[in-house]
Amino acid sequence: MATMVLMLIAASVLMGCTTNQAGATLAPGLQVINLGGKVLCQDCTKGYGEWAQGTQPIKGCKLSVTCMDDRSRIMYYGSDETDEQGQFNMVVNKYINGKELQPKSCLVRLVSSPHPTCNIPTNFAGGQTGVKLPIRPTVLYRDLVQYQLGTFFYTTPRCDKPAAGTDQSLECNGNNNY
Repeated sequence: MATMVLMLIAASVLMGCTTNQAGATLAPGLQVINLGGKVLCQDCTKGYGEWAQGTQPIKGCKLSVTCMDDRSRIMYYGSDETDEQGQFNMVVNKYINGKELQPKSCLVRLVSSPHPTCNIPTNFAGGQTGVKLPIRPTVLYRDLVQYQLGTFFYTTPRCDKPAAGTDQSLECNGNNNY
C-alpha cells in the first residue's frame, strides 16, 4: 500500500514537471494568430461542369485583415498576397501596443486581383463584404493558432451581376426604333 501511494506521488510530480514544460513551449506561440485561406477564379461563361469544378487559383491576389478594438476603432490593418496555389497565410501579432487583439473583432476581405479578366470580387463566402473570424480557431496545436477561412472567388466582368435599380436590358429607354 505504501509503495502504491509513493508511486502516485512520484507520478503526480512527474506530471507537474511535464505540464510546466508544455506550458513554457506553448506560451511563445500564442503571441501570433495565423489566418489562412484560398482565392480562386470562377468563370460563369463555362458549362455547369466546368463552372462547378473548373476553378483556377489566382496568384498575387491581395487580401486584407482589419481588427477593431472594443470601442470600434481600427487596432490593426494588414494585407497579404496569394501564392501560386491561390493560398494566403497572414500572421498577426496578438498584442498591439500592449493591448490584446480579439480575433472575433477581425474582418478579412478581398482587395484586388492581378488577373487581366478574372478581377471582379464575388461575395461567395463573404469575400467582397468581409468575413469575421470564427469564435474558435480551426487549428490549435502546440505553438500554432490558426483560423482557416473559406475559399474566396473572383469572376469575370461578364458574370458580374448588375447593380440594383439598373436594368441593362432596357437600354433603348422605351424607344422601339430598330
